Amino acid sequence: MQAVHATTAFANGLFMSLVLIVAIGAQNAYVLRQGLRREHVGAVVLFCAAIDAVLIGAGVAGMAQALQGRPMLATVLAGLGAAFLCGYGLKALWRSRRSAALQATARGVSLSRAAVVAQAAGFTLLNPHVYLDTVLLVGSAGAQYAGLLKLWFVVGAATASALWFTSLGFGARLLAPVFARPRAWRMLDALVGGTMLVLAAMLARRALAGV
Repeated sequence: MQAVHATTAFANGLFMSLVLIVAIGAQNAYVLRQGLRREHVGAVVLFCAAIDAVLIGAGVAGMAQALQGRPMLATVLAGLGAAFLCGYGLKALWRSRRSAALQATARGVSLSRAAVVAQAAGFTLLNPHVYLDTVLLVGSAGAQYAGLLKLWFVVGAATASALWFTSLGFGARLLAPVFARPRAWRMLDALVGGTMLVLAAMLARRALAGV
């Protein structure tokens, strides 16, 4: 039974993290751009994945400590998470109606590994949505689990991040022509939006169960 629970926690972390990270944004555009340039791709992928893992782990641990002995706070956070995901999902569905494309270019002056990682840090750490997604939203969801299940949730979420950035960076030459087409991003936004609404419903159900 514990193995089943561990698998579920891992899958939930993987699913939630993947849904939140796959979206048009400066960080993804930068990773794709470096993949096209074939310039320090490994360093960029490793940095982005590692930062996500640290933030997710810190979020789960911090939220777990904050929620300890406070079931009402857990219910409130689950409700807020559901509302946030619902809004985010509706926004993605609305965005899917408009033309958009991920812009990336292979041109430019070659930079050192340190400069490339510094730029990746800027795109990652200066984006407030990173903290909302990893620390608050994913963190509060992971904090709902008990004991080692938290760890499985974090591993699942971090795995999703690592898989996405690896695919985006090293598969850039295959992905770029696809996602340069507005229709591809519209389809992806529609999928992400629908999935977020499903996650919102799951969190809302958890919040109502705690009332």
